[in-house]
Amino acid sequence: MRLLPFFLLATLATSATANTTKDHARQLRCLALNIYFEARGESTEGQLAVALVTANRVKSPRYPNTMCGVVWQKRQFSWTHDGKSDRPDDRRAWKLAKDIARFVYYKFDRLPARTRRALDLTHGALHYYAPSLAQPYWARLQVVTRTIGGHVFLRDRS
Repeated sequence: MRLLPFFLLATLATSATANTTKDHARQLRCLALNIYFEARGESTEGQLAVALVTANRVKSPRYPNTMCGVVWQKRQFSWTHDGKSDRPDDRRAWKLAKDIARFVYYKFDRLPARTRRALDLTHGALHYYAPSLAQPYWARLQVVTRTIGGHVFLRDRS
C-alpha cells in the first residue's frame, strides 16, 4: 500500500473542508431565500415556522434530503417559478431571513429532542398555505396544526 505525502493529504483535507463549507453556505442560502420569499412580511415566529417546515421536509423520506433540494423541488414554493427576480431587495428582511436560517440549519437539530418539539411551532407540519392567496385542494387531505400570521400549517393525517 502506497502512502500519500503529508502535504498532499493536507491539500486533500483542505479541499474537502472547503467543499463542505461551500455546500453548507449553499444550503443555508436556499433556506434563507425560502424564508425571505415565502414569509418576509410575517412575524419572526411566522418566518421561523416556514423554516421549520422546510427542515421537516428535509427529514421526511418523501422529499429531497437537502435544503436546496426541498426548496427547488418542482412547484413546491410559488416564488421558485413565478418568473420574478430571486434576489432579495429588502436588506432588513434578508438579514432576518439569514439569521433564522442559520439558527434552523446549524442549531435546531442540536437541541435536545424535548426542546425541539417545544420549539417546533408547526407541530411537525410538512405543508402550509396562505388562505388569502389560495385554497389548495390538497389541504382538505391534511390536518391543520397551527395558523401563524397569514399561513395555515398542516401535516398528513396519520
